[in-house]
This record gives sequence, structure tokens and C-alpha cells, in this order.
Amino acid sequence: MIAFMGYSLIIVFMALIMTKKTTPFVGLAILPIIWAVIGQLMGIWDFNIGEAAFDGLMTTAKTGIMLFFAIYMFSLMIDAGLFDPLSNFMLRFAKGDPLKVMLATVALSAGVSLNGDGTTTMIIVCTAFVPIYKHLNMKLLDLAVLTMTSHSIINLLPWGGPTARAIAVMGVNESDVMRGLVPMMIAALVYMFVVAFFMGRGERKRLGVVDLSHSELNKMTEITDPEVLEIRRPKNVWINAIIAFGAVGLLIWGIIPSAIVFLIGTVITLMVNYPNVADQKKRIDGNAAEANSVVMTVFAAGVFMGILQASGMSDAIALSLVGIIPESWSNFYGLIVAFISVPGTYFLNNDAFYYGVMPVLAEAGARYAFTPLQLTFASLMGQAFHLLSPLVPFVYVLLGMTNVDMGPWQKKAGLVSIGIFITYVIVGALIGAMPIYN
Repeated sequence: MIAFMGYSLIIVFMALIMTKKTTPFVGLAILPIIWAVIGQLMGIWDFNIGEAAFDGLMTTAKTGIMLFFAIYMFSLMIDAGLFDPLSNFMLRFAKGDPLKVMLATVALSAGVSLNGDGTTTMIIVCTAFVPIYKHLNMKLLDLAVLTMTSHSIINLLPWGGPTARAIAVMGVNESDVMRGLVPMMIAALVYMFVVAFFMGRGERKRLGVVDLSHSELNKMTEITDPEVLEIRRPKNVWINAIIAFGAVGLLIWGIIPSAIVFLIGTVITLMVNYPNVADQKKRIDGNAAEANSVVMTVFAAGVFMGILQASGMSDAIALSLVGIIPESWSNFYGLIVAFISVPGTYFLNNDAFYYGVMPVLAEAGARYAFTPLQLTFASLMGQAFHLLSPLVPFVYVLLGMTNVDMGPWQKKAGLVSIGIFITYVIVGALIGAMPIYN
């Protein structure tokens, strides 16, 4: 019954989001409380709903604070014009060719994703490419699809999050994991460039290649909006670049908490670009809506996961996933775990899946002679789809900046992600990292 309550909660939430009957913030905050009260009245469980919701909120508080200041820092960088040269370079490289634009989208998304932070990647890539896609009348849906699917590949690096959790739970060596992941990631990136090529070729046929002269390119890159010109600080490009790269470097180094890095980065960016107190207040107010909406959703996701775990719904879902595997399929257990990781990491956050589900799956795998390292790789296959989940906070940054609806984006990105998943499985089997049959 508890598992049924858990699945029904997730299904109702997804249905309401897909049909646009509610916002992610409202759905994540109110639905688990309703389910918790119903379960309490029915005698299915007995726990303090308020404490569970608050405990869950506190688990996402650190992420929420980090995202709050990360969005502010990079939004201020955008206001000051840090990424204008990058956008201009991409525009000149493409020269009106949609195919080149899409190849460049994958390249930039993968490169920026090395910092391990999804919000940062979405902001930088969208800032560079949204003007280009709009000018060439290309589909912003394609931009959103290529950006997130490319990021999902590089997000497998240990500082991206899921791999670090898998390593901790399975007790495997990080270097062993990296030796297996790198070939899979390279193959998946090659696949993404192939996808971008065919998507770009289709757009080239639809729109043609615009032969732009130097004067036309200059006109396209020229800013004429007086409000935008007022907040631009072109002379500070290199200073802002040093601040940005310094922040990313500190994130990779890991000696300072990410929230503090972005807090200090926000303060320095404000002081450097807008030393006047009145200007600082304008820029803070001007970027408040975007920062607040994302952080509110993150906090609401914490309430959702807190109640899911305290009620036992999370554990029940994990046990039900294990219980559906017939004994006769034991030799294919690695592949089964790979398939389980798809809904597992989509419907649950990474903490819930790797800390809640994987210990159960690993225990069963040991009986079938599958090693912890093999199951680590298997558990990471589902990351091809994880970032399409509405429980991922920076999804809303991407969709907001591209003005794309979640439903069409999930459908198209899901098709691309199927190819990434298949690539992971094939390469993993070829190199012996995750055998299809043991």
C-alpha cells in the first residue's frame, strides 16, 4: 500500500505538470502534504508531517542557497556583457549556417559543463545562443534539447554529483570508475555531434544558409536597446572573466563551499560593475524574479523528498523495483539495474536513488556474482534521462531562458537520450565495464 501511495503521488504530480494544471513549485510543495495527511488518516503511516517536510527542506537548503547566488552572479555577468564576445564569436563562426550553430551548441555545452554546475551551464550556453537561434529563426526547442542532453554526459564526471554518490555507496575506487566512464562519455559525445549534424542539416534545408556580410554581422552583434546599453560594462569583460573562472576554479578545487563561492562572487561582481548603491539595488531587483522562482522550486522539492522518505514511500518504491526481477533473469542483472536506473533516477532525486535504492540493488547483485564496480556503471546508465526530470532544479532555468514548454522538450530530448543510453550500454559492454550477460 505504501508503494502504491508513492507511485500515485509521483504519477499525479507528473500528470499535473505535463498538463500545465499546476506549477512545479505548487505541485512539489502541496501534493506530498496531501498524500501524507491521507495516509495518516488511513493509518498507513504515523509520522510528524511538519518535521518531515522541514527536514527535507533543510536537505535542499544548501543547494537552494548555492543556486540563488549562482543565478545572481551569472545574471549580473550577463547584464554587464561578459558573454557578448562569446555570443558574437559563435555568430561569426556559424555565419548564418544552422548546421554550424547546432554543432557549436553541443561543443559549448560540453565545454562549459566541465565546471560541474548545471545552472551555470544553462545560463552561459543560453546567453550565447538564444540570440543566434532567434535571429536565424531556428527552433529554441532544439537549443534546449541539445544543451541538456550534452550536459547530461559531462555531468557524469565525479564533481557533477551522481558519480560521486555511486562511488560512495558502492565503495569502489574513483580511478577505476573514471577509466570505464571516459570511453562511454567520449562515445556519447560523438553521438551528440552526429545528432546535432542531422538536426542542423534539417534546419539548413528548412531555413537555408544566410550569407551574412561583415556589416550585417556587425549589425547583428550591435546592441541598440538603451536599457541594455545602460547596464553593459564592456570595459570590464576581462575582470568579469577572471571572477567567473576564479569561481569555477574554486568549485573544482573544493576548498570553499559552493554557496560561499557564489555569494562572494555576487558581491565582487556588483562592486566591480555597479559601484553605485542605487545601481546595485536596481540590478538585484532586476534579477530577483529568476533567482526566486528557481530557489522556491528547490525548497519545494526538499519538502517532496522529505515526506517521501519519512513516510516510507521511498523505501517501498525501492523494494518494489527489486521485487519485479525474476530469478531466471539473474545473469542479466547488470542490464536490469541499468534499466531500473532510468525510472529510478527520473522519479527520484540522486540522493534517494543512490542512497536508498542502490544498497538494495547491490545486495541482490552480490548474490548474482555482479561486482560493485559493474553495478556502479549500471546505476549510472540512467543518467542519460535523469536531467529530463522535473525534480532537477536547473531544468527551469533552461526552459525559462529558452521559453520552451516542458512537455515538447521532454519528448524530443527523451528520444535523443535513448541514443545516449544505448551508447553507454554498448560501449560499457565492449570494454567490460558493465557486461550485458554475466
